[in-house]
Amino acid sequence: MTIAVIGGGIGGLGLALSLHQRGLACEVYEAVPEVREIGVGITLLPHAMRELAALGLDAQLEAAGIENLESVFFNRFGQFIYREPRGRHAGYASPEIGIHRGKLHRVLYRAVRERLGDACIHLDHRCERADQDDEGVTLSFIDGAGVRLPQVRADVAIACDGVNSALRRQFYPQEQLAFAGINTWRGVTLHAPILSGKSYLRVGSIETGKMVIYPIVDNVDGKGNQLINWVAEIQRQGSVMNDWNRAGTPADFIGIFEDWRFDWLDVPALIAGAQQVLEYPMVDRDPVAQWTFGRITLLGDAAHPMYPRGSNGCAQAIIDARTLADLLAAGGDARQALAAYEGRRLEPTARIVQTNRTVPPDFINIRVDELSGGKPFGSIDELISQEELRRISDEYKRIAGFSLDSQQRS
Repeated sequence: MTIAVIGGGIGGLGLALSLHQRGLACEVYEAVPEVREIGVGITLLPHAMRELAALGLDAQLEAAGIENLESVFFNRFGQFIYREPRGRHAGYASPEIGIHRGKLHRVLYRAVRERLGDACIHLDHRCERADQDDEGVTLSFIDGAGVRLPQVRADVAIACDGVNSALRRQFYPQEQLAFAGINTWRGVTLHAPILSGKSYLRVGSIETGKMVIYPIVDNVDGKGNQLINWVAEIQRQGSVMNDWNRAGTPADFIGIFEDWRFDWLDVPALIAGAQQVLEYPMVDRDPVAQWTFGRITLLGDAAHPMYPRGSNGCAQAIIDARTLADLLAAGGDARQALAAYEGRRLEPTARIVQTNRTVPPDFINIRVDELSGGKPFGSIDELISQEELRRISDEYKRIAGFSLDSQQRS
């Protein structure tokens, strides 16, 4: 069986490694001409780390990132709302790791080259379309200059080519990105450790401005400073989508946070000190009723692009990869394996897409703002109990597939 993996991102490389681990060969086709460490931070939740550990990558990833000790919530006045332990500190077998996205991608890419060989990775191959018949799939590619490349035949094709997937567009040509007026800016800043130095922080809410802040590289300068990843978010009626193809400018959004100077952090200084700022729109796509079309199926962001809330997109792509690899390795008709994969994964990921829109982890902050009228409060316990906040947090983990009970049972 010849398997074409379209896209060499986290999902595509995870699939290549899962297939190889089960004795199946594949060819990976990636649009970029050169793989570089780009982007900002990403969080690997315990269910993602469990999947990556099964691929033998956990030690490398732990060494390249920072293990989260806790998740802490504050309102926009810097007042404490809620704290909970994370990863191993919460009883999981696997840690929760903050890491630079480029370093995660590099670990996966290096593992694919070492295990499958350089010849299986085809860079500068942008897939334009796939045509299938009773015998297989014909894939058409162009390079970065727009020059047409030789067509490729495969038994099956797996679209791992992201939120703007060319193969998904074949089956849903009228589909549009879903944008609800939330824009984000992401940056990394050299900074002294914040709180425990292993704290994942959510501050404020999207209506009035929100920051997500966590460390991704420890002692980066030999003086104890960390590389701090941060994401600024704001929802405005009638906003035009940010352009994810260009660098961000702090002047475009720093005014939202100009008075966010707390005893434990000066947020404007964190933003102004950034080595790099990127702008992104907060977008996803509405869940669809079908991913698999004969010999072609969708995976990761090509199948279920979701808001980057709750750090769950990466985990779901890697779970997709393992699930699909297991089914293909079981033998039989590959088309039946692709259909069975859709049957297992479509509904759970659709629930996560909807939950990330409506009741994400930072719903804790939104709820507190509702109860306080968006004003400072005397004590959080006067507004809502810690037990109720824990219930909100645990419900998201349950829907997202990484509640402590589910991880201990599986």
